[in-house]
Amino acid sequence: MNFEILIPISLFLAIAYTIKAVVDAGVRRKMVDSNGSQDLVRSMLEGEEARRRHGSLRWGVTLTLLAVGFGLVQASGWTEINPGVIAVLVGATGLGNLAYYLLARKLG
Repeated sequence: MNFEILIPISLFLAIAYTIKAVVDAGVRRKMVDSNGSQDLVRSMLEGEEARRRHGSLRWGVTLTLLAVGFGLVQASGWTEINPGVIAVLVGATGLGNLAYYLLARKLG
């Protein structure tokens, strides 16, 4: 594995996540400090929490089905990247997104 490539990528992801966390915390602080309606602030925070849960559900379902796709590629004995391998992986990702959509409709 080329760690020369992995290190800058992980550094970029860490910086991006840090910036997102700081901006989100700033927005929450401004909402609380604005002395707005408590119901408005509460509903906005609950909506944000629901979006976060749905995001976790989406990634969980999608990555699980993508792992199934990789398992199918491995079980089939394919060792080279060809259109069949790409089709299995893209199809698994699509099925993961469709499964998320169905679960989100049931939950919400």
